[in-house]
Amino acid sequence: MAKAVSDLAQHIQQTPLVDSHEHLKSEQEYVAHGPDVLRALFNHYMATDLRTAGATQEDIDRAADATNSDIEARFAGIRPAWEKAQYTGYGQAVKLTAELVYGMREITVEAIVAAEARNRELRQPGQRLRLLREVAHIDHVQIDDFRIECEPDSSGPEFFLYDLSWAGFASGDVLAADLERLTGRQVKDLSSFADAQKQVFERYAPLAIAVKTQHAYRRTLQWQKRSDDDAQRCLSRKLAGQTLEEGELRCLGDWSLARGVEMAIDHHLPVKIHTGYYAGWNSMMMDRIRPAHLCALLLAYPQARFVLMHAGYPYGPELLAIAKQFTNVTVDLCWAWSINPYSVTDFARQMIHSLPSNKVFAFGGDTFWPMAAVAYAAQARLWLTRALEAEVADQMLSENQAMGVASAWMIDNQRSFFDLESRRRAIRQAI
Repeated sequence: MAKAVSDLAQHIQQTPLVDSHEHLKSEQEYVAHGPDVLRALFNHYMATDLRTAGATQEDIDRAADATNSDIEARFAGIRPAWEKAQYTGYGQAVKLTAELVYGMREITVEAIVAAEARNRELRQPGQRLRLLREVAHIDHVQIDDFRIECEPDSSGPEFFLYDLSWAGFASGDVLAADLERLTGRQVKDLSSFADAQKQVFERYAPLAIAVKTQHAYRRTLQWQKRSDDDAQRCLSRKLAGQTLEEGELRCLGDWSLARGVEMAIDHHLPVKIHTGYYAGWNSMMMDRIRPAHLCALLLAYPQARFVLMHAGYPYGPELLAIAKQFTNVTVDLCWAWSINPYSVTDFARQMIHSLPSNKVFAFGGDTFWPMAAVAYAAQARLWLTRALEAEVADQMLSENQAMGVASAWMIDNQRSFFDLESRRRAIRQAI
């Protein structure tokens, strides 16, 4: 006899999710150059587990090569690694993609080939929006496409909302060519650099949903206040074509991050910061990624609203302490359910009993293609259900209380936190 579905589980399935973090490719890119089925299943995050399970880079590249029609040969190279990695969080997402998007009961060469017809149907205009809104049951998506510009997305202007990327500046880059292209101003010194950054904000902040940076991939999250004089010295060397040392890049990055936070305050935008685990393999510097490195920044700007992302994994307790202490910090579980589902399920239960319920966002897929986002959304619902049902079973929450937590984390907190209506109004005016 099948286990009865609880009212709590039904509530989580029926409640729309706010997707607070994606890297979705544009509609044009999706239709013209989107993935075939094999690539949709095994590229991006799953490829990292395949690599650490023993697949070679050549195996992974061959599997992702949609110009090669020999599905069996492409799959054969990664199959041994897939069999070893299929039970990871990324592996579960692959299975959910196969089932929910392509209707596969089992991932086989024959099933992949048969699903290509379905994939061609999905790679049509409007299907990107339909998959996310109707299949994944997502309220709206917030996208970091790694660009400063936040132009309206004609394929769904009030559904696809964009972050203003500050990652390059926070890493110590000047991006002089981009700034000149966007503002018409040449970066000659610190004053003109600051003016160009300000013009970028004035132009794009009204259309942006947040400011986003993932500079932890390139430098430590450790931040300190920098003087204009120190920043000017580093900038002068950079503009002269000299290679900056790590400390100089950090100085310029710290200065720019502070300016970005200050302008975010002025424009009523939150600041999203990647904390914790890196995507990829053989690249992570563990000491760079600790959320605690940001405490000086949080103290310096109490008026700012910070979203610390990815559960800070594996520094979850550290992030819990920060969010409990700082009124200007919200925790985002984006991507984390897939990195280590059991760890994040336990982390979710810890958050219930250490943080006010308005300080958590439940979901962001952190993916490039909508097929994967469908799976990651389903995965988040599944593991959130496990966490909250365990709370009910342990009599820590009533079922109604658990439903209230689910609603808060999935949609209510985001609607309250992000100024959705003013952003959508600005987008409507800009179209």
